[in-house]
Amino acid sequence: MRRWAGPLGVLGGLGVYAVLAPLGWAYADTARYRYSAAHVPDTPVALVLGAGIWGAQPSPLLARRLDLAADLYRRGKVKVLLVSGDNRVKGYDEPTVMRTYLAGKGVPERKVVRDFAGLETWDSCVRAKRIFGVTRLTVVTQNFHLPRAVALCRAAGIQAWGVGDNSMGGGRTDATIKGYVREPLAMVKAMGSLTLRPDPALLGRKEPGVTQALASP
Repeated sequence: MRRWAGPLGVLGGLGVYAVLAPLGWAYADTARYRYSAAHVPDTPVALVLGAGIWGAQPSPLLARRLDLAADLYRRGKVKVLLVSGDNRVKGYDEPTVMRTYLAGKGVPERKVVRDFAGLETWDSCVRAKRIFGVTRLTVVTQNFHLPRAVALCRAAGIQAWGVGDNSMGGGRTDATIKGYVREPLAMVKAMGSLTLRPDPALLGRKEPGVTQALASP
């Protein structure tokens, strides 16, 4: 075992590097595109990524994302909110729950557009561009997810900036820590999308929802 300790240590170090290097790249590459809500450039659309619902209520992390998106809308930083989430199973409708929550925060429903096939971050970004015709947006998520989300949206051909929610404290610390722990492996998986640029799981026809929402008073 002593004889193999050196080679195994080298292999372990290389494995750790292979996992952490993509995340380090994402943080460095997207640093100039990540802002606070007060300082992010104005864009027509905010893309709010789904994060689970509990019955008819958003999960605590998703509620934080929606609060942040509503704040961007009130500040005039964005004009339309594109809420992207999962609706594959009957009775589980993330986008509708997201829209209802935002309406309760004062965002007019006509300014909230639902994407029912945002099954993962890459899908949400590609569909924003190819289905809804969005070319400039602000992506809204948690800080631990933001570098990956911005990198993927920019790889999808969108001029994307990002605003992240800290989400530490207030009963969300455990979920946030788990998010940071999972993110290196999630970024390794995302490198496949960044390299291969696959079609999302679901595409379909183009939808005019964002264009109509932008044109509405």
